[in-house]
Amino acid sequence: MAGRHHLFIPGPTSLPERVLRAMDRPTIDHRGPAFKKLAGDVQEGLRWVFGCAGPVVVYPASGSGAWEAALVNTLSAGDRVLMYETGHFATLWRDIADKLGLEAELIAGDWRGGADPDAIARRLREDRDKTIRAVCVVHNETSTGCVTDIAAVRRAIDAEQHPALLMVDTISSLGSMPYRADEWGVDVTIGGSQKGLMLPPGLSFNALSSRAIAASQVGGLARSYWDWGAMLDINSRGFFPYTPATNLLFGALEAVEMMQSDGLDAIFSRHGSFGRATRAAVGAWGLELQCTDPVAHASSSLTAVRVPEGHSADAIRAVALDRFDLSLGNGLGRLADRVFRIGHLGDLNSLSLLSAIAGVEMSLGLAGVPHRKGGVEAAMNLLAATPETVELMTAGRDATPLKRATA
Repeated sequence: MAGRHHLFIPGPTSLPERVLRAMDRPTIDHRGPAFKKLAGDVQEGLRWVFGCAGPVVVYPASGSGAWEAALVNTLSAGDRVLMYETGHFATLWRDIADKLGLEAELIAGDWRGGADPDAIARRLREDRDKTIRAVCVVHNETSTGCVTDIAAVRRAIDAEQHPALLMVDTISSLGSMPYRADEWGVDVTIGGSQKGLMLPPGLSFNALSSRAIAASQVGGLARSYWDWGAMLDINSRGFFPYTPATNLLFGALEAVEMMQSDGLDAIFSRHGSFGRATRAAVGAWGLELQCTDPVAHASSSLTAVRVPEGHSADAIRAVALDRFDLSLGNGLGRLADRVFRIGHLGDLNSLSLLSAIAGVEMSLGLAGVPHRKGGVEAAMNLLAATPETVELMTAGRDATPLKRATA
């Protein structure tokens, strides 16, 4: 098709030209002085993004690798970990824990909200012998568009005076939603390059607290590639224990410099407006959000939209791709063909988002899905409004579905 492809999945996201150009260079010697400076600058920038003073371990891997690294460095065979079922990716993390020989307990959830700190506190209260070694939570559940209050989870753990480590997946929130690893008392933060950081897939991260490092020095599962010890030792001298993804690191430095130029507050505000505008469009269409409490739990990175009973979310996505060269996210796990997801994170502006919302509105009509018109106008009104007007427009408002789908 003529024109550019419209990529509005929740990641990988579109790449800024500056990042593309930064990676478009000859590979350098990863044992030389130029690389040492690059690695040091990337480390400093990533600590700023994560909101941490400790080291950030960088792996040439996907986010799944960073999940595994967090577990194998801190936990031993048979250790108990507590997880919360916020959606598809929370269950995948549980599956990795099971395969590693850990005893993973998943608090059941309905995939329509964030993790419940009170439920976590109750379970920890029952653990009188303090045998649960870690609490693992997804900050922004990419399959549902629901967010967890991480600071509240930390308070719940502390209120029970429980020593469990807190591990948090920020793969689809880092760089697009507020996150403060040290301030919120997170021990291991898991991140990935391909979403809010505006990079290609291929880098994953573990941001570490001193407690996590101490745990890795006295325990842990068998590991080699994922070993923090080897990484931290040679990282301190500016290098990696094996070949790093050199050109991706050039891109990472450029992306962080772009973010620093904008400032995190401005970035988070922009993504917040994208989330509100998208939810306003969904409400105007009369469709239902997967997130049942958007005031408390709605994501700024993506919006998951439920389709009415008897209609196919995948059919809408197929029409969008075929007619408008627009890629939308599919439903995952139990939400397969029940929801489509609109990603609104990364290198994005208001006009780009409006093009996606227009594409969705046209696709709903072509796919024969019952809806009202006016989604584009509702989103446009919010994106053009002043902050004071936005507050008035969104106060207490939620999507009003034409027909509620079953949970």
